[in-house]
Amino acid sequence: MNVKELIDKLNLNVLTDSGDFNREVTDCYIGDLLSWVMGRAPEDSAWLTVMGNINSIAVATLADVSCIILVENASLDEDAKKKAEIHGVTILSTEENSYRLAVKISELIK
Repeated sequence: MNVKELIDKLNLNVLTDSGDFNREVTDCYIGDLLSWVMGRAPEDSAWLTVMGNINSIAVATLADVSCIILVENASLDEDAKKKAEIHGVTILSTEENSYRLAVKISELIK
């Protein structure tokens, strides 16, 4: 499963103009405590969070996740969007909550 397939199958909104939509998604991680996510999110995972600030972009880069998915219509700061586009971090959004979305992603990447 790649990011583009995830977007299409889950009807996710694309918030950034850059990123690798062909990047594989092999896992899913839910977390809002950035220091926790930085040390525990698996590489190539879809990171589900409500944290749409500039610090989340740094964490996504360090953890090497495939994408950030802002759940429950969480907003993306303009500064974070700019930084994500500079670093090629794909940011998506949905109205779904983390649990429901993680269940759907789990089914897709089995």
